[in-house]
Amino acid sequence: MRLGVIGLSPGNGHPFSFSAIVNGYDEAAFKEADWPVILDYLKVRERREFGFDGVEVTHAWTQDAAVTRALCKACRIAHAAASPADMLNAVDAVMILRDDPETHLKLALPFLEAGRAVFVDKPLTLDRQELVAFRPYLENGRLMSTAGLRFARELDDARADLAGFGELRLVRAAVLNDWSKYGIHMLDAALGLLPGRPVAVRRLKAGHDSLVVELDQGPPIAIDALGACPKLFNFAIYGSKRVASYDLYDNFSAFRRVLAAFVEQVRTGRPAIAPADTLASIRTIIAGLEALPGGPAVPCKAG
Repeated sequence: MRLGVIGLSPGNGHPFSFSAIVNGYDEAAFKEADWPVILDYLKVRERREFGFDGVEVTHAWTQDAAVTRALCKACRIAHAAASPADMLNAVDAVMILRDDPETHLKLALPFLEAGRAVFVDKPLTLDRQELVAFRPYLENGRLMSTAGLRFARELDDARADLAGFGELRLVRAAVLNDWSKYGIHMLDAALGLLPGRPVAVRRLKAGHDSLVVELDQGPPIAIDALGACPKLFNFAIYGSKRVASYDLYDNFSAFRRVLAAFVEQVRTGRPAIAPADTLASIRTIIAGLEALPGGPAVPCKAG
């Protein structure tokens, strides 16, 4: 399976981390590329944790040719493409690993229309009409999009015994940066764990993005995106029998699980994540952007 990688967004190293997990990496070249946080967590993993049988990132493109060359060197990618279009007939699937959602549809559509499988980094879109355009490809198994924390290793014990919490009263999460790009980290983590699906979102009056997601069953999900602050991905579950708090920092495991799910989707044509779940996540993020501080709940409208 030949994969292509398309990036780059400022401060988002996913083209480097995802590619390294598939292909392995060159430590000296990674140092030159100047992604020390990613290199630090790659270096502590065992060799057997890298790679997937029969899968290789063979092509990469970013908006900056020098960055593309650095990415290819650091992650052992054979071909630096001059444009995304150059990959169209050279790969089986592409990963659009940039988190500026306004670019996603334009980048993804040529590959989707050509029958290629596409992974799109979170959030898929912040536009309802674009979500309508993406929907058929989610439903036919050609498109996948999620935040990595849907697969967070730290939540494995909660997934295995959610009933052990008793009656769920509240799920609360705190994350750095803003709701539009980072709220989905915690929302996908919650929706990957809970049986309920969002029906409405309320925005609280606060000096940061503070929102409460109401579900059709189960507890509310309170998410606070605190803006500029130290690294923070905290997730807490409050039940009548058990309370637990988790710091979701194992990026490598989360990303590897995302990649494994995408590879399986490419091979089988079956959605790795139920399309309705992806649609629910994005509708919730959009509704949260539409909600006014202290105002009424905004329904997570279909689209």
